[in-house]
Amino acid sequence: MTDTTTERVNGHAEPKVSLLKLAPEHSPAATAAPAPEKPQPGRRRVRIDHLRRVVVEAREHDTYRIIVRHGSYLVGGARILTRRTWDARTTARHERFMRAAEAAGQEDVARDWEQRAYIFRQSRHRRRMELLQLAINAPKALFMGAVAGAGGLLMIGIMLAWANHDVHDVVTPLAAAVSFVAWVAFLAGVIWDPLLTALPWLALAGMWAVGRHRQTAPTWALPVGGDGRDVIPDEGAILRALGNLGIAPLNKAIKDGWQPRWEQPTTRSGNGWHTQLQLPMGVTVEMIAAKKSVLAHNLLRKPVEVWPTEPPKQPGVLDLWVADQGSLSGVVPPWPLLTEGVTDYFRGVPVAVSQRGEAIIGKLMAANYMVGGIMGSGKSSLVIALLLGAILDPLVIVEAYVMAYNTDYDPLRPRLRTLVKGDDDEDIKAALDALRDLRDEVTTRGKLLEELGDGATKVTRELALKDPRMRPKVVVFDECHELFMHREYGKEAAELAIKVMKKARKTAITLVWVTVSPTADSLPRDVTRNTSHRVAFAVGDHVANDGLLGSGKHKAGVTATTLIPGEDVGTAVTVGFSSKPFEVVRAHYVARDPDKGIDQVTPVVERAMALYDGSAAPQAPAFEPVDHLADILAVLGLEAKLRTQDVIHRLRDHNPAEYDGWSFRDLARVLDDCGHGEYKTGGVMHVSRQRLLDALADRAADAVEDEEDDI
Repeated sequence: MTDTTTERVNGHAEPKVSLLKLAPEHSPAATAAPAPEKPQPGRRRVRIDHLRRVVVEAREHDTYRIIVRHGSYLVGGARILTRRTWDARTTARHERFMRAAEAAGQEDVARDWEQRAYIFRQSRHRRRMELLQLAINAPKALFMGAVAGAGGLLMIGIMLAWANHDVHDVVTPLAAAVSFVAWVAFLAGVIWDPLLTALPWLALAGMWAVGRHRQTAPTWALPVGGDGRDVIPDEGAILRALGNLGIAPLNKAIKDGWQPRWEQPTTRSGNGWHTQLQLPMGVTVEMIAAKKSVLAHNLLRKPVEVWPTEPPKQPGVLDLWVADQGSLSGVVPPWPLLTEGVTDYFRGVPVAVSQRGEAIIGKLMAANYMVGGIMGSGKSSLVIALLLGAILDPLVIVEAYVMAYNTDYDPLRPRLRTLVKGDDDEDIKAALDALRDLRDEVTTRGKLLEELGDGATKVTRELALKDPRMRPKVVVFDECHELFMHREYGKEAAELAIKVMKKARKTAITLVWVTVSPTADSLPRDVTRNTSHRVAFAVGDHVANDGLLGSGKHKAGVTATTLIPGEDVGTAVTVGFSSKPFEVVRAHYVARDPDKGIDQVTPVVERAMALYDGSAAPQAPAFEPVDHLADILAVLGLEAKLRTQDVIHRLRDHNPAEYDGWSFRDLARVLDDCGHGEYKTGGVMHVSRQRLLDALADRAADAVEDEEDDI
């Protein structure tokens, strides 16, 4: 019996028969049409609907899906292996990259790939000629080897016969060799048949494994319980994640056969993975950044673990950093100066670690800070680490103006010159007076620099030791929005802050602004613009984010809005701490919890007091920022040039903690930033000692110009 329903076609009720349940007598083969009929549009549409229903029902059938899935794995795996083999034996890969480079207008890259193709062809020709020569020489070599082997065995036999006084021992080594060959032949005969039978199946298993890894089956045929995602964000996983963001131009490009160009394939970098991909026309990095939460979900990550940005010098390129799962939930390493060590204001202090596990050094000389985030996000942890590092230099003077009532700075009181707490008018007036004094002090220090002469353009440690009036100073304004938004003092405070920040760079005065309300009204725009180090902990919206990190940062993907309050405590998005456009850092936490009897702050303050009053022996500074250019020059030694690969190896030996995770891209970034550029000889990338010396000279000249601009 057939299963029929009714469907309305062209205003008439038509029977709708499921093709999967047709009785034999209703099948097309059993029904003989006496005369051809003119096809009706309505009937043809019914047949198409039937066929579509059949396809859908078949797709929903588990057996059909399994057959298609595993068959696609085999076909796709065979196609991938075939292409890999073809690429390995021909210059097809070189041709593809050449065409892509030519299409992108990169003539240097195209010439480089053309040269690589030429070298590949030459090497292939040489190997083939060597094989031909080997085939000619093989019979002679085999004959000579057999004669030499037989002669050697015969000599051994003669020696045995002489020793045993038995002439039969002359052939004993030959007989043993023949027996060994016979045993090997027997063993090969036993193994040969099963191996020959298993080889096709092993080949099929290999093709299936490759196809399964690359997910070559249609999406609808994949297992119901999974979508093929992997925790490792390789090129395939990234493309699948991008293809499921719901961005119309990107979906259209993928559908039209867009072939991605990887500026940098997925490489391991510290505690995560780094990739650079050129986006198709009509797709911007801002579109990707707007879908950051979906992208993180597709890559099996939290939003804070995925950072899509656009490199400053590579427009149209997606720079994607994907952290390891849970890399932000582990324990932050202890503060390096917790139990020993001193610092130098002019070299910086350790304040945090990056997502890659690198030490983040907080610069103090010629720097200032803007730290913001909602309450409980971890602002104080970074500020306290910065201040503790500062007071471990006995030359540093620290003042703190806290326009609120909290106890964060109380343990540091013995080492602080000034500590004002409160949000009353007199407390805010004290902060304003401090800015007035700083305005006068930067002017005084500028005059002192002129009086000292000897070409001094900025305060140095030698000058600070020579004249107490030039001692480094760190001044903290916590809850600074109370100051800038004050009806009576706010306008003057903003003007003073801008004047001091513009002139303080060369006078060894560091300002630290801390706020929970980073908006246009609470933070003067010029104050943010003149801030060198910006730190954004968890913030509520893009307005607060851009108020801290700079205008347009949220739109560019550099945003702290994805940090979760109460969960990502101590994690912040920063600008200015390194040569990278931004850094995601985890602040060191120096614990102090009186209720639990924990106090790591007081012992550090006591050490700082001992250094300050001279009761402790002076020590060499324990930390200083890493100068990558100086390190590269150091590993070059007196060599005029050195291969980039050798430079990386030497850097890892020179400073494993800093350079262990470095790749060619990291080295190229440093060289490009300093103006070294590409230096290739003999088709191989090198680092030039002379270019490094020129770069260091240019950097010194730029520093002098900047100082002259500040005067």
